[in-house]
Amino acid sequence: MKDVMDVSAVMAELGRNAKAASAELAFASSGDKTRALNAAAEAVWSRRDEIIAANAKDMEFGREKGLSAAMLDRLMLDEPRIQGICDGLRAVAAQEDPVGQIIEEWDRPSGLHIKRVRTPLGVIGVIYESRPNVTADAGALCLKAGNAVILRGGSESFHSSSVIHGCLVDGLKAAGLPEAAIQRVPTRDRAAVSEMLTMTDTIDVIVPRGGKGLVGLVQREARVPVFAHLEGIVHIYVDAAADPEKALKVIMNAKTRRTGICGAAECLLVHRDVVDTIGQRVVRGLLDGGVEVRGDDSFSDVDGVVPAGGDDWGREFLDMIIAAKCVESIDDAILHIRTHGSNHTDCIVTEDDAAADRFFQRLDSAILMRNASTQFADGGEFGMGAEIGIATGKMHARGPVGAEQLTSFKYLVTGDGTVRT
Repeated sequence: MKDVMDVSAVMAELGRNAKAASAELAFASSGDKTRALNAAAEAVWSRRDEIIAANAKDMEFGREKGLSAAMLDRLMLDEPRIQGICDGLRAVAAQEDPVGQIIEEWDRPSGLHIKRVRTPLGVIGVIYESRPNVTADAGALCLKAGNAVILRGGSESFHSSSVIHGCLVDGLKAAGLPEAAIQRVPTRDRAAVSEMLTMTDTIDVIVPRGGKGLVGLVQREARVPVFAHLEGIVHIYVDAAADPEKALKVIMNAKTRRTGICGAAECLLVHRDVVDTIGQRVVRGLLDGGVEVRGDDSFSDVDGVVPAGGDDWGREFLDMIIAAKCVESIDDAILHIRTHGSNHTDCIVTEDDAAADRFFQRLDSAILMRNASTQFADGGEFGMGAEIGIATGKMHARGPVGAEQLTSFKYLVTGDGTVRT
């Protein structure tokens, strides 16, 4: 599989197998899908030592490749994180099956009865980087929604993803579902990605999950429709009517809980009226917490603040770094976010309902929050069990992409010898 022709043949076979599996999954019972996911969770836990050993190889590869501490954190698996994978699989298993759900139904004067019902998308290609848990999340969600999936993980997580994928296949076998329902690209060769992007005969949608480079490549080159998850350039705006304790608590969590996830705060905006009070207190808290603060002139008198450069606005650091800026008004904050944001997640800290309403109405990010850590920008925290990613586009899926977002719909129309005059 080292030359392009071999990769092309392998991808074509994966596509054919996925297409055939998707036809069976479209009418698979909810019980069988639930059994498969619960059995997969059991397999993950029983094979946890094997997963950790495989992950050690990936961590070594990542260090040799020069991954940052934040990216290595994304890659690392230990028993608590493996338990989280199992919990996620079981949570998806416990969800209501979206396939066949009636979205809407109505009668027409002609005598027709019309129902709009959820139906699987078909075959989904998921291209992702680093995080091996995405293998489980993506496989589970696609299966729950009746879709076959082709998984192409990052080169860094190659070994971990291989074992996790094997656990998902164990689950499929236990439930008597086609093993090709969840397939994994068995090579690190980048040619596999290029092949996936053009497999219009067998793949119905591509979901990229990773950095700007990967997602940009997919958006530029894909001939298959894409659910785009670009960058998480997450802003938190501290309004003039912010509660100081809430501001400090929310911002510290949003920045420092896990810096390498897409919901981590990357830019702090502070209203002029509170920049010398709440703003400076928050910035000092961040500095004390080990965060590098790159601030504008308003924060220059705070010891430890580094002067911000022009490229610090609109930047996804994915590290213990945050940009900080004073704004004259809520509208100034909104303009800054419109200019530099990525339509992922943005937050306002305020006790003023009118200010919160203005922030929510005038910004169009996929997720908008008030007085809550942006680290909650996660499908699991939204009650979806897991997610494939946060879609920042406006077509079809938007925000956390869970099982329901991985369905389309069809119309079921019933008459009684009804004819059109």
